[in-house]
Amino acid sequence: MSLPSGFLDELRGRLSMAEVAGRKVMWDQKKSNRGKGDWWAPCPFHQEKTASFHVDDRKGYYYCFGCQAKGDMIGFVMETENVAFMEAVEILAREAGLQMPARDPQAQKQADRRTKLTEVMDEAARWFRLQLRTAAAADARAYLAKRGLDEAAQERWQIGYAPPGWEGLRTALTGKGVELQMLLDTGLVKPSDKGRQPYDTFRGRIMFPIRDPRGRTIAFGGRALDPNESAKYLNSPETVLFDKGRTLYNHGPAREAAGKGAPLLVAEGYMDVIALAEAGFPATVAALGTAVTEQHLTHLWRIADEPIIALDGDAAGLRAALRVIDIALPMLAAGKSLRFAMMPEGMDPDDLIRARGAAAVTEVLERAEPMVRLLWRRETDGKRFDSPERKAALDRALGEATARIADQGIRRHYDEAFRQLKWELFRPPRRAPSGGPGGFRRKGAPEPVRDTTRSSLLAATDGAEDHLCEAAILATLISTPAVIPDFEGAIERMDCAAPGHGAIRDAVLALGPVPDLRARLAERLGAEPLEKLFGEGHVAIAPAVRRPGDEDVARLALAGDLAKLAARRGRAREVAEAAEDLTGVADEGLTWRLAEAARAVERAGRGGEDEDRSEFRTGPNGARMKRQEIDAFAALLGQIDYGKGGRRS
Repeated sequence: MSLPSGFLDELRGRLSMAEVAGRKVMWDQKKSNRGKGDWWAPCPFHQEKTASFHVDDRKGYYYCFGCQAKGDMIGFVMETENVAFMEAVEILAREAGLQMPARDPQAQKQADRRTKLTEVMDEAARWFRLQLRTAAAADARAYLAKRGLDEAAQERWQIGYAPPGWEGLRTALTGKGVELQMLLDTGLVKPSDKGRQPYDTFRGRIMFPIRDPRGRTIAFGGRALDPNESAKYLNSPETVLFDKGRTLYNHGPAREAAGKGAPLLVAEGYMDVIALAEAGFPATVAALGTAVTEQHLTHLWRIADEPIIALDGDAAGLRAALRVIDIALPMLAAGKSLRFAMMPEGMDPDDLIRARGAAAVTEVLERAEPMVRLLWRRETDGKRFDSPERKAALDRALGEATARIADQGIRRHYDEAFRQLKWELFRPPRRAPSGGPGGFRRKGAPEPVRDTTRSSLLAATDGAEDHLCEAAILATLISTPAVIPDFEGAIERMDCAAPGHGAIRDAVLALGPVPDLRARLAERLGAEPLEKLFGEGHVAIAPAVRRPGDEDVARLALAGDLAKLAARRGRAREVAEAAEDLTGVADEGLTWRLAEAARAVERAGRGGEDEDRSEFRTGPNGARMKRQEIDAFAALLGQIDYGKGGRRS
């Protein structure tokens, strides 16, 4: 309906923003300035301890510097009471003593009928409550006592009882003048398909009133006492009052408690909500007869930025969590997410409280996992990734999940988190120390090469050149992060010999191709390792470092440096394996292996145009090698233990 001109101005003139908000917040008296209409309080829309919620009473607006919520008094009532615009106006008009303008006759008729239906539901709640005190409800009272709910708790939650008869409620309410059609419209009775009178929907059940955020009874949930009942829990059917896809059990009280700083929990049923609230977790809600929906999530995020889904510790609980994730992914926004707390195996929150107390629940909540971890578990638990095809399938599944995230910034952070988790899952095991420079040791091999060989000129030369090559590779990756995916496998297999390079390599792979990679690395590792890396002379003048962001130059540089490093590492392994054979009989094979290792280095680029060719001479089998390397090979050969009948090669 449309409101007459000036009505809202009159409404705002009769009420102040501070007066309306003051019903939901506790003002910070030190920070507020009443005389200037300047009010501050902890925000009712998100959990906080500091006063970031500001009301400018002179202008009639509120703004939160923490969550950026803003609006006028009508918007405030809409958000805090979860009502539509006209309902918010009605609430404020009643407070201000203003008569609402006449509505459209049809709309007024519908509103009046809704009001009467809620009155019928409240009357039913009182009747169920009375039945719990009768002799027929002895089993119901015993069950509630067994679950730890005394009389005071039963009164707080207005728990009642529906006796086994078919027409007890119908007779009681029609006897008070309630029309039978209203009982049908509220779902309290059902029509008979046998031509008889409508009969009670709930029979032989413990009754839990379901209320809207304003505290009005809109439905019921019934827990069967007979173990042979086909439905252990039964909810009211959907009516003009009750939409189970939008309703949360304990919504109003939980919202108020969360506004005061209590963590918002989402449990699976009435008894879990009641048990948690009674144990000191008042901001607990539950979906009703359905999985969590988009509308539920919208309500939850209005109450708190990061609700905790508290699930039973069984397979069904995990399946429920994964269903919630699928619904939540497209709705994620900065600061709006979920965490998941799984109860111990075979227990629900109520079981855990009765067995170990509230402290055990607190411990579970403190270990609550973010969505990204549970999504990772869904795609990896119980699976083996021992082939490229299986690893590719994991990449595809994770990619399909993150593609559903609408917010690009959040999607990027999810991709980064999965990249790090994959690195942790697939990273090659660190090799155990062995006698060879390459870290390889054959089973049953002889003792490692002698110390004199390890400290030879050849080993020293390799170490220095490996350091230069590793530094150039890492600096190129950091300067042009976009090429990281192209070389990820080779970088993962690269053993970093130089101190500090391994930590940089791991961090680069974990963070991946993020635009601000160097800054992110500095946050993780500190500035000193990066300053040392980029401060080396050969790194500073490298074309790929001098031209950051040039992907073509970076790819060429990385391909060359990785090939050189692989060739030298390959020769080092040949030397190590040959050295392990030194206690045996030497033959031409040893000389050939050493020569082939040198030839591989030459093919990878050693001895280019920028080298001093005078330093080269012909080595074993004609391979071109530096004199110092030939000398090192000779030193190694000089240590051969010629066995009985042995000969020089």
